[in-house]
Amino acid sequence: MTTKLMLSALRTLRVSVPNKWQVPALNTVRHYAAPPKRFYKKTSVLCTDGGYEVVLDHRKLKTPKGAPFTVKSEPLAIAVATEFDSQKEHIERSRMHLSALCFTAIDNPNNLNKLDMVNYLLNYMPTDTVLFQYDDEQDLQELQKNEWDPVIDWFNQRFETNLQKTMNITAPHITDADKVKVAKHFQSYSLETLHGFVYAVDTLKSVVLACAVIEQMLPVEKAVALARLEEEYQIKFWGRVEWSHDLSQQELQARLAASVLFVHLNCSENFVKEKLIL
Repeated sequence: MTTKLMLSALRTLRVSVPNKWQVPALNTVRHYAAPPKRFYKKTSVLCTDGGYEVVLDHRKLKTPKGAPFTVKSEPLAIAVATEFDSQKEHIERSRMHLSALCFTAIDNPNNLNKLDMVNYLLNYMPTDTVLFQYDDEQDLQELQKNEWDPVIDWFNQRFETNLQKTMNITAPHITDADKVKVAKHFQSYSLETLHGFVYAVDTLKSVVLACAVIEQMLPVEKAVALARLEEEYQIKFWGRVEWSHDLSQQELQARLAASVLFVHLNCSENFVKEKLIL
């Protein structure tokens, strides 16, 4: 049988039996893992010899690695317990930033030591968001100068450094002397607390802004606004997508607020006493 006759026979068969040759339409359905249901009714904080633990009903909270959840700060334990208590029918882990920070600090999944954390923060400085400014657009340049420069000046005065911004894609030069001064500041914190600094820096893409908000030079909302300065500038021309831009802004604020609270509560030596209402 020639090739021509074979093709003709195939066409005839395809027309006569269309269902066997027709590719069925595929309905793509994405299946996401359902969040776990809330299995507890109340939360509490338990004081032990090792620190403070969070109890869900009669079960002690554990980390993803199975380690007991124990922190040295009672206010931090109360904050985590409150975060669990605020969950409704399901446990929305993606919104529990403070608990996630505590889990990371306890489990230390990457086995980082204090030097690793400090070096990570120091290596972030040459790529700091506020140190990269533009001179191509006059309005954007003025906005960055008015909003970012005061924070850079505060950082230099606070840590006795001499950070200089760059007006092109060339990374700013950070001297060894400046790195030593900033490193001494970070070294003064515990390993657990440094996780909060890293979380804040990753959120803002800026060591300068992270230090400013943690040291209460800036409120959380202002720090996030400064980190999103260029994006907000472009939104003025291209418009705001409410379900995207607003959600991103609120998510950054929640992450940053958790990191600031985590740092301060880890450094807090105040203990909250339970008030008994008779």
